Amino acid sequence: MTCLRLILGDQLTVRHPWFRQTDPDVLYVLMEMRSETGYVRHHAQKVLAIFAAMRRFADALRQAGHRVHTVSLLDPDNGGSFAATLPALFRRFQVTRFERIEADEYRLEQHFSEEVDPLCQRLGITSATVSAHHFLVSREEAVETFTHKIPRLETFYRGLRRRTGILMTSENEPEGGRWNYDPENRDRWPGYPPAPPWPRFSADLSPLWDEIQAAGVETFGSAAAGDFPWPLGRRQALEMLDAFIRHGLPHFGQFQDALSLESPTLFHSGLSFALNVKMLHPSEVIEAALTAWRAGAAPLTATEGFIRQILGWREYVRAVYWARMPGYARLNALHADRPLPVWFWTGETRMRCQRQAISQSLRTAYAHHIQRLMVTGSYTLLNGCAPDVVDAWYLGIYIDAFEWVQLPNTRGMSQFADGGLVGSKPYCGSAAYIQRQGDYCRGCTYDPKKRHGDGACPLNSLYWDFHARHAETLSRNPRLAMTYRTLDRMTAEERTATRQWAARMQDQADTL
Repeated sequence: MTCLRLILGDQLTVRHPWFRQTDPDVLYVLMEMRSETGYVRHHAQKVLAIFAAMRRFADALRQAGHRVHTVSLLDPDNGGSFAATLPALFRRFQVTRFERIEADEYRLEQHFSEEVDPLCQRLGITSATVSAHHFLVSREEAVETFTHKIPRLETFYRGLRRRTGILMTSENEPEGGRWNYDPENRDRWPGYPPAPPWPRFSADLSPLWDEIQAAGVETFGSAAAGDFPWPLGRRQALEMLDAFIRHGLPHFGQFQDALSLESPTLFHSGLSFALNVKMLHPSEVIEAALTAWRAGAAPLTATEGFIRQILGWREYVRAVYWARMPGYARLNALHADRPLPVWFWTGETRMRCQRQAISQSLRTAYAHHIQRLMVTGSYTLLNGCAPDVVDAWYLGIYIDAFEWVQLPNTRGMSQFADGGLVGSKPYCGSAAYIQRQGDYCRGCTYDPKKRHGDGACPLNSLYWDFHARHAETLSRNPRLAMTYRTLDRMTAEERTATRQWAARMQDQADTL
């Protein structure tokens, strides 16, 4: 009589009620599936980090007295998918009950409901799905609240502040008398105070990397299998949290939108991977920030800005995802259809801002939110790249990218493919924005002040052409009124020259 409990690669939490006591009749199973490495092409560090973390989590469960079985990539019993692998395990361990934690990705929930649940029924195995006990808003509440109308983030965020009492002096009064300190959190970083380096964790992942390659898994980017930059267990994740609270949080807010050639991470936390595979719980991360603020170690502006990312945005995009899937993944409100330029896979472009952000991501599997939204994301939006190919790239290249968080961020916030369900306007900028936020334009081949003609920054013509060609859809948006007034003031000759240069930049995208 065995109950098999399946643990996915993004469910590595010691806080789940499953693990409160040991039971010899319960078998925990972790599987390294080719179905999980192949639905998009992933960054090498992403595959390495998830599989290495799964193995460490399995070891931790064993040390805690639990019964554990793992299926490696090269295991002869590995069928390549969960449905193809489970039957042999059911027979081998005489399984009478199958349990799993709800999957965070729609495609996996679909796989389990359409293939694994019927399998259990055919074999006479009872099955059950339990909550992840990780998010602050249940999936049921998210679906109920967001199915008919998606609220704006600020409304959702304030509601959660009131419900939880986080940064509240009373039921309706926020700390400091303001809900949002975003206007104070947009400074360019002048090079001081020094940006703290993230902890690095020594790990010999070369044997695992050999297995990944032997299994024929196609990846891209640097493997970094030696001095690994990502936490692979809870102790390392807590170390990374502590380092951020001590050294990053005090300045996070002020410089969270900055761009810098000198520091790719600035004062960002780098905790999204640990959060999204559930080594850390959002509540403990929020509490760590609150503790620092209460002790006077971090200002309210930084603390509120950081908490808003977790309590507000992270919960918000998950609610959008589960309320609007599967249709959300097919939205393309602006009818974008162009391919990604080839340099998205190499970083080899003369556009310094794009080269900096993409090369960094190829090395580290990471970019902070402004690099994603206002550098690479702004370019793909302005260039008219198809949302499907943009989604696949974002889902593959970033260490923290799982579809529930990536899809609303990319297709919604970044590409405006949802027509404004998530963002109140398209988030894009000309070279002026890049120049204002940091030093990415320094030494660039292209002139950030030139709109068209030889040497002009491609972002400039693409920016104005984007608004011109989508004027029927976007010109009525009050947040874009100034943009369209500026466009209207351009002479006919200037508008024509700008649009012609933009068309040239689109045609020559691979060679920019």
